[in-house]
Amino acid sequence: MTYWGKVVGTVAGLATGRPWLALIGLVLGHQFDRGFADKFTRLGPDVSDGRLEQLSPEFAEVLFQLMGHVAKADGRVSEDEIRAARALMHRLGLGPLEIRKAIGWFEAGKNPGFPVRARIRDLRARGARQPETRALFVRLLMEVALANGSVHERERVVLWQVCKELDIGRVELAQLEAMLRAQRGFRRSAAGDADSKRLSEAYRTLGVGKSSTNDEIKTAYRRLMNRNHPDKLSGGNPDKAVIAEAERRTREVRGAYDLLKARRSIR
Repeated sequence: MTYWGKVVGTVAGLATGRPWLALIGLVLGHQFDRGFADKFTRLGPDVSDGRLEQLSPEFAEVLFQLMGHVAKADGRVSEDEIRAARALMHRLGLGPLEIRKAIGWFEAGKNPGFPVRARIRDLRARGARQPETRALFVRLLMEVALANGSVHERERVVLWQVCKELDIGRVELAQLEAMLRAQRGFRRSAAGDADSKRLSEAYRTLGVGKSSTNDEIKTAYRRLMNRNHPDKLSGGNPDKAVIAEAERRTREVRGAYDLLKARRSIR
């Protein structure tokens, strides 16, 4: 089911601060989804790990070569692009030997004279004839192109060259990019919210606030560790439940401090 038009339309409306525009955005987004449902289905298949593992070696070879070429198109392969390629190797279920091959293909694709059209035509001749397979190929390339958060103009040139060979139009390519951008935005938002909650909980655990100084945080940590450490309870012969609770609290305090120490560079 395609719903990204509704999501983007509604969010865009809410961003204006006028709820009635959010309703209009929802309606327009719904029309967008209905009008392009078939194309979105082609360009945005459910890329499950099981499906990826069924791809042919020929598909993987050309894919990683083109990934290297797209990543290098702007003159430099970034760490984010490398991580995206390695993440795909994991999703494909590649073993150590296959990963070395994939890295070699990626490196080969970085060559400025890499024959993009010839390799795509060869891929089509060797089995990538189904629209869904060709759309999946472009989608995975786009994931690497978006790894930096934006697509460089030279990367777009390569992507469009690939699309022309695979009979995918500019409108379809733009729809795919919009969908992937929306998905990335939602994942980042969720991750950011979770991280913010962890930090807030760490401050609460130590009984300090965001405005507290690093020295105040260190003092609070030492005080709580001294108060809750199980060794401090042994003299009073406490029962096992009390000791277990003290150990749990000690782990909690230490975890909170370790998180704040890393985020605030506390020495």
